[in-house]
Amino acid sequence: MKKPNVHTLYGITHSLYTGRARSYLIKSGVPFRELSTGHESFKDEVLPESKLATIPVLVTPEGEVIRDGGAIIEHFECANGRLFQPSSAKQQIVSTLFDLVGTSGLLRPAMHYRWNYLEENEEFLHYHFLHSQREHPEREAKTQYMMSKMQTAGVLFGVTEATMPLVETLYLEFLEALNQHLSEMPYLLGWKPSIGDFGLIAPLYAHLGRDPAPLRIMQQRAVRVARWVERMNRADQDVAEFFNPGDDYLADDRIPETLMTVLRVLAEDLVPETRAAAEVINQWLAANQPEPGTPAQGLLAGRLFGMAEFSMRGQSVSAVAQSYRFVILQRLQQQYMRLTTPQRLDVSDLLRRCGLEALLSIRLDRQLGWSDNQDIWL
Repeated sequence: MKKPNVHTLYGITHSLYTGRARSYLIKSGVPFRELSTGHESFKDEVLPESKLATIPVLVTPEGEVIRDGGAIIEHFECANGRLFQPSSAKQQIVSTLFDLVGTSGLLRPAMHYRWNYLEENEEFLHYHFLHSQREHPEREAKTQYMMSKMQTAGVLFGVTEATMPLVETLYLEFLEALNQHLSEMPYLLGWKPSIGDFGLIAPLYAHLGRDPAPLRIMQQRAVRVARWVERMNRADQDVAEFFNPGDDYLADDRIPETLMTVLRVLAEDLVPETRAAAEVINQWLAANQPEPGTPAQGLLAGRLFGMAEFSMRGQSVSAVAQSYRFVILQRLQQQYMRLTTPQRLDVSDLLRRCGLEALLSIRLDRQLGWSDNQDIWL
């Protein structure tokens, strides 16, 4: 493989998880070029090393291939002294919580507002799906196939005609609460982005902050969130509307009440689904007993653990159980266990007041690890 003199990010503009990695590279000042997965180099040179045909994938100047946005971020965080990881107890846990929310907890509204508002979104989406591929005779047919497959996949995440009103209600409540929080500061925990900001930008950029229908809603109902989406894709701090800005996280491990309000809204969805997903995957683990080192992550609509059934505001929801949710939850629980006893008490009290304390005890019966660009069972 010819080694470029900058990092190469393989992804697509409308990809949820690519947005997470791209934002991190921008804010970190990492020089990179971005290529579509339609480039022959992805299939011929990158895919054999990345193992799964998912994005984003980063190729370093030295030729190392790193698949998955979380692994890409971890690669640089290890190298730069964890520049975007708060060091104080509550802020560190809250940052990881928002990473969990962004990568798993907002998939329902992301899928809903993209695929159930096609009257507004279809031309925009068609352009992006079409031009993620090289020109070839079957390009239009493949575009239609990919769009149809993704539209159908929305049901796997719990988006049905019956649940659509609830999905919208919870998302708009979240949007309103986050908008209020961002009236006081430009990022989740103060004056610089955290790992949580990068997790949250994943759905709030590619799906909810670019697709025409949800973008209209965000710009009309949550202008501060729309500005945060812009800010997360700028290399500078981008806080011109704040006249006395700081340059770090909030002092004294402070978690603003406005951010706790955001977490309370998210808890209504995040906790019941996480509990139900854990039960489904644990049943699968008991029945299948995978060998240590077995890959834990399958392709969308491929090998599934099963559907998780849970209730939100008295309404039944069914969504596919996914192991990646527990990769980040496991990290959160490990962070919690490394805290001192007084710090744990503070964190537990914070999560209890937000309705999220159950996340400290919900876990899989097998731990997850990372090897050869894949999540594996330990």
